[in-house]
Amino acid sequence: MKIIVGGCGNIGENLLQSLTYEGHDVVVIDSSAEVITEITNIYDVMGVCGNAADYETLESAGIKQAELFIAATGSDELNMLSCFLAKRMGAGHTIARIRNPEYNDASLGFMKHELGLAMSINPEALAARELFDILKLPSAAKVDTFSGRSLEIIELKIKEGSPLDGITLKELRATYKAKVLVCTVQRGEEAYIPGGDFLLKAGDKIGITASHTEIGNFLRRVGLMQKQAKKVMLLGGGRTSYYLAKMLTAGGSSVKIIEPDHALASELSQTLDGVVIINGECTNQELLLEEGLESADAFVALTENDEANILISIFAESQNVPKIITQVSRHGMGKMATRLGIDTTISPKKIVSDVLIQYARALENSLGSSNIETLYKLMDGKVEALEFNVRQHSKVTDIPLKDLSLKPGTLIAGIIRGRKTIVPGGLDIIAQGDRVIVLSSGERLSDLTDIVK
Repeated sequence: MKIIVGGCGNIGENLLQSLTYEGHDVVVIDSSAEVITEITNIYDVMGVCGNAADYETLESAGIKQAELFIAATGSDELNMLSCFLAKRMGAGHTIARIRNPEYNDASLGFMKHELGLAMSINPEALAARELFDILKLPSAAKVDTFSGRSLEIIELKIKEGSPLDGITLKELRATYKAKVLVCTVQRGEEAYIPGGDFLLKAGDKIGITASHTEIGNFLRRVGLMQKQAKKVMLLGGGRTSYYLAKMLTAGGSSVKIIEPDHALASELSQTLDGVVIINGECTNQELLLEEGLESADAFVALTENDEANILISIFAESQNVPKIITQVSRHGMGKMATRLGIDTTISPKKIVSDVLIQYARALENSLGSSNIETLYKLMDGKVEALEFNVRQHSKVTDIPLKDLSLKPGTLIAGIIRGRKTIVPGGLDIIAQGDRVIVLSSGERLSDLTDIVK
């Protein structure tokens, strides 16, 4: 599929890596000749130097043949204008990155309709939603939701002395009467789709799927349930902090933001009701202690500096803060943070990449028997979790799951039928109209039928 990407900042470059890996024919537009040279040397893409909202530039990039145009420059207005032009010039579908909080839901809906946008993407709002889900369930390192939040996959790190250390999955089900499925395990650099005899060990990162209620019941039974974070300290007052603070205060949590820039701190104090804004240096340990770090339920480092986020998170860990989340943007910094003992990291550009890859794959398979509704990367990107909407009967429907010959490294992790959430067993079937959650540790899936040999 031909895809044109306007803008090669952090989001654009991360997206290019994913799109080229998926095998798409990608053309990049950027106003910097130096950036174009660097990108085309690293990735198998064609580059066009110019303004993404310029007619001749879009024509040179082949906009008439493009099935998808993604505008990811640093300007919301430029992104919207370039999508408008791209659509008028013949692009099949257009997506714009729109980040400014001033563009609220009502105005966004109007602009999407008038500009012909297939989707608008707000990295910071998406990151804030993921952070909010984790802070509601602090035992998890990651929380991904499917089908209107009917089913969740959470990631947990098994620590020394945990009741999950040294137990097989069969024993876990029998001992704790758990209506959950341990669907994936990361051990070191390897990721597994485990069977019933798989033995869990300290240091493993595991993925558990079930309804929100059943996951909560399971965590309580094994003694790993942490209370919802009600007293939260945020480091950095950027857009992610803004969106997250609004969500947290609406949910009844108290929020304190530390922001070094006086003008931004003043602006936040006027726009965020009920949030305490402290104008001070983010890395000042004495300031953090004075502002109650030791009594916080959660600490979230959201500055633009990865190193500062990691270092101050380590300090928060030394103060026994129950839940610590660290934002990392640069490639490889997430692994460094994990090696330094930080269990939960977040990367807005990776979240955006997942959403756009999901859209591209669904667009590519628009005539298939199922459509991709959701896609997440789990276990540091080694496993994909996909939600398929079963649109018509196919070779996987109305057959007991035990009789389906699944490809190695694939697992049916959940079935949502109406309002019913099913953790599937061998006698369950997939029916037309179901939403099916599938995990894959290597196979690229575009249609539900891709899971069978």
